[in-house]
Amino acid sequence: MAKLVHSMIRVLDEVRSVDFYEKAFGLKIAERVPFDGFTLIYMANRETGFELELTVNAGREEAYDLGNGYGHLAVSVEDIDLEYRRFVDLGLPVGKLVDMQHNGKPFARFFFVTDPDGYKIEVLQRGGRFQ
Repeated sequence: MAKLVHSMIRVLDEVRSVDFYEKAFGLKIAERVPFDGFTLIYMANRETGFELELTVNAGREEAYDLGNGYGHLAVSVEDIDLEYRRFVDLGLPVGKLVDMQHNGKPFARFFFVTDPDGYKIEVLQRGGRFQ
């Protein structure tokens, strides 16, 4: 069976992005691999073996066009209300806290935060299908 190991996003500023993902999600640099023309930074935490790969292309100065496909990363947390307050207190750009219903029953509680490059990350209350 295939095992998902990482997701990659392109970022402009390594320091700014590493700082964001560390503050927001407790991710730490697992490995930093420089190549001619680009650097790969793998970030992870103890919760999962899945990693976020930040790709920094040397010399890039303009923001990446993220398109209109609205893809996103998602993480789950134990206490969504506590995390929402923490993100607000950190001054991170968060959307509203949403209670989503399906067929009249609770389906998900979540909010989105936007990283320095404009990527949306969904923060979900852990439970049900969102473990």
